Order: sequence, then C-alpha cells, then structure tokens
Amino acid sequence: MLLALAQIVALLATSSSVLGHSHGDADQAVYEYSDDPWLGQFGQTADLSFSGVTTFAHLPHLKCLDAPAEPFDIALLGIPFDSAVSYRPGARFGPYALRAGSRRQRPDRGYGLKLDINPFDNGVSLLDCGDVPVTPFDGAVAIQQVKAAYRSMLRHPVQNEERLKQLNFQKGLDGKFHPRIVALGGDHTIVLPILEAVSEVYGPVSVIHFDAHIDTWNPNRYAGSVSEQAKINHGTFFWSAYEQGFIKPNSSIHAGIRTRFEGPQDLDDDITAGFDLIHTMDIDDHGVEWIAEKIKARIGDGPVVISLDVDVMDPAYLPATGTPESGGWTSRELRRILYSLAGLNIVAMDVVELSPAYDTNGEISAIAAADMIFDFLSILNLGVKGKDNSLPVRDEL
Repeated sequence: MLLALAQIVALLATSSSVLGHSHGDADQAVYEYSDDPWLGQFGQTADLSFSGVTTFAHLPHLKCLDAPAEPFDIALLGIPFDSAVSYRPGARFGPYALRAGSRRQRPDRGYGLKLDINPFDNGVSLLDCGDVPVTPFDGAVAIQQVKAAYRSMLRHPVQNEERLKQLNFQKGLDGKFHPRIVALGGDHTIVLPILEAVSEVYGPVSVIHFDAHIDTWNPNRYAGSVSEQAKINHGTFFWSAYEQGFIKPNSSIHAGIRTRFEGPQDLDDDITAGFDLIHTMDIDDHGVEWIAEKIKARIGDGPVVISLDVDVMDPAYLPATGTPESGGWTSRELRRILYSLAGLNIVAMDVVELSPAYDTNGEISAIAAADMIFDFLSILNLGVKGKDNSLPVRDEL
C-alpha cells in the first residue's frame, strides 16, 4: 500500500512538472508538445463520426441548467421522460438515440443542398445542453421539473443579438431576445410544460403538430384517467394546454393523422381545442405543396411551436416508437414538408416518442429522427420572413 501511494505521489509530481506547474526553478524548460508521441504527429486531429463523446452532431456540450449565465442562441435539450405513455414505453432513451443517430452529422460537413445552408455555421451559437434529470417515479414532479428546466433555458442570455435581428427572430413580451430550444424527447407529455413556459414568454402560441394521433383526447373520456394526474398523459396534453390557455384559439393544425377514434365527438373536441387536421392520405390526393400551404395559411405569422412525434412516419421507415400506425409518411415526404415551413415565426421545436428498444440493428429510426432535427436547425437558421420581431412589451418575467 505504501509503495503504491509513493508511486501516485511521484506521478502527480511528474504531471505537475510537465504542465508547467512545478514549484522548482522558474527557468525550468517547458514541456514541448512536439516531443509527445501523439501530439508531435497527430495533434489536433478532429474526432471522426464514430469517435469522441456523443453529443448531437458533435456540438459543444455544456450542462446549461447548472450555468444560468451562459449565453447561447439555439440549444438542444434532452428530456428523457416516458412515464405517461399508453402503450410501449422506452422514450426516456430517446435523447440518447437521437444523439447516436446524429453521429454522421458534424459542423464542418453541415451544408444542406436543398435549403442552401449550414445551420452550424451561420453566425448563431449552438450548444448541446445535455438532459433534464427527470424523475421517473412521480409524474407530477417530473412535469414541474421539465417546466422549471425549460423556463431556465429561456432565461439564458443570447450570444449573437445582432445576428438574431438579421434573422428577424421575434422578441418576447419583455422586449428581449430569448434562445430557441429544440427539445429531444421523451414522450409527448413533455410538450405541456414546454407550451406553458413558451407562452409565458410570447403569449399563447400556435402549434404545428406532426403525429399519427391528435393528442387532444378529452381526459374525461380517455381510458385510464383514474386520477387527476392520470388525466395528463401523452394523448391528452394538448387538451390540457387548451384548457390552461397556452394555445392560441383556432390557429393550430395536425399533420399526418391516421389513428382510429371513439367517434365524431373526438373530432369535435379537437376543433374545440383549436386544431385543424390534415390526414396522412391527403398527401396522395393533394400533394406536398397543398399540405404546406394549408399549414402556413392556418398558422399565419404569429409565434408557432413545431412538435414532431416520430410516429407520423410509417413504421417501415421508423419502427422505434411507442404507438406505431401503418400508412404513415415516408421520411422523404416529411422532410419535404418541413423544408416548406422555412420562414415561419418558430419559437420552439421538439422531436418526441423515439423508443430505441424497437429500432433495427441499423438504427434506421434514430438516423431518420436525427435528420429531422438537422432540418429543424436549418429552418431556424433561415430566419423569419416578413415579420416584425417586436411584440407589445409587458413587465419582465
């Protein structure tokens, strides 16, 4: 034991000397990097797609929730919560899978031909802010944790205010710019506290909701609503958001719907909650351009949240989700629709319901979902078209 301790002390002394922190003679020669076997030949070699610590697209990482003064313009935030699912669990591993699926993305090879932009090199700062450490044991506490974390993220200072002005980003009701957060879910319930936090900054917002399911089910008629907490789940959260005033009336839309319903009363509730609906088969009858124009006409130029449940895609293209429905869109069709949304006044985005336990060995679901986030980042970096970036100012948050 004493010998081992002596060896450790000697090693620390050597390391201190190498790094120039010894307390010996001030003129002691500084260690030359060129003498190091690795640094002398291969120093500053960038990580490859399969190496390094896994962040989204190899972006810089910071645990932003522990550094509230750290500035950034756009951040990715994992929310590994899946305690309110109705069928197959596992979306708590969605943030991990989305980062793994993004490994072939990287800032130095981020130029997208179709949208003509590299979202990682456009004058805005991007960070992977890690995950919210959400409890899996208490759904009510978990929702409060998500809300507190998202509110904290929105309070971070932006880093490049002039660039956000150029991109015509909308300011909040306090007259200030706030970062844009791309949430990595997690089951869809996380969008309820997100909408609450976002509406505090911008007022009630519109929602573009990509999903196979409407998620406006009235909890008073929803199977499994055995308690007040059970009424808030990944199928009812939009109804709760409507009741609490987070959603702007009659200005939201679903796209890709193809599930079954209890009856017409579900669609009546959906209208009450403020949503219009695009069926998945409308793409065959009308095409991508018609879908895009219907979405944009419904949303207008007000602040909008884009929420993408990966089950909007067909299980043949994305099997790794908790409530798969046949007959969905291909990844190519969905990406074409997303491209068309460039220029909208987007204030928040999320990708949810990726459950990697049901993915293939080739990670086809994780790769497709991660590509949707790349598209989100590209759209955000194209800015807002034809919109004044000011709102009527109210007292600071």
